Amino acid sequence: MGHKVSPMAFRIWYIKTWKTSWYFDKKIYAWKVSSDVLLRNFVIKFLTWIPIWNVFINYSNEHTNLVIYTTKTALVLGKNWENIEKLEKELTEEFGQKFKIDVKEIKKPELSASTVADMIARQIEKKLPYRRVVKNAISKTIEKGWLGIKVIASGRLNGVEIARTETYKEWNIPTQTIRADIDYTTERANTIYWVIWIKVWIYKWDIYQK
Repeated sequence: MGHKVSPMAFRIWYIKTWKTSWYFDKKIYAWKVSSDVLLRNFVIKFLTWIPIWNVFINYSNEHTNLVIYTTKTALVLGKNWENIEKLEKELTEEFGQKFKIDVKEIKKPELSASTVADMIARQIEKKLPYRRVVKNAISKTIEKGWLGIKVIASGRLNGVEIARTETYKEWNIPTQTIRADIDYTTERANTIYWVIWIKVWIYKWDIYQK
């Protein structure tokens, strides 16, 4: 099961929650889910090359509120909030509704699997040795006191003709323990050889609830 179920979805309603907050009739449920996916992908594509940890969506009667979590708030906001204003305008033209965007900073980048995966992917695209890049990312994460990290890189590593998968792991990743707070993400590195996929698991701590 640990290889088939998303670590995030596996813990929803126990220690994690949904990325979107809304309630609609079942007749438009499927349409709203697909709309959320398109909306989130639109925001991530607009902010290409900026590490985005998550995009939370909250619907209200007046507008749709987006909360963007990133490590580089200045790049997301732009000069005099020009990026946010442009993004709100393009979202309104694309989806036909009003949007309000908030940006929140992640003070500990090593806490976010998305940030670590983005850092690894961008360095691989710059033709740096992938083993050294992955090991440096793992060592920085462990230095911050987290309980475990696992990184899987798959594709034509170093430009070899036959694709392969390599796994790097430090300490423990309890995929079947629901109280374990695990952050998970996937990222792609577009190299001149082909696409290299990066998967990152970060085991932060245990959450005990009644």
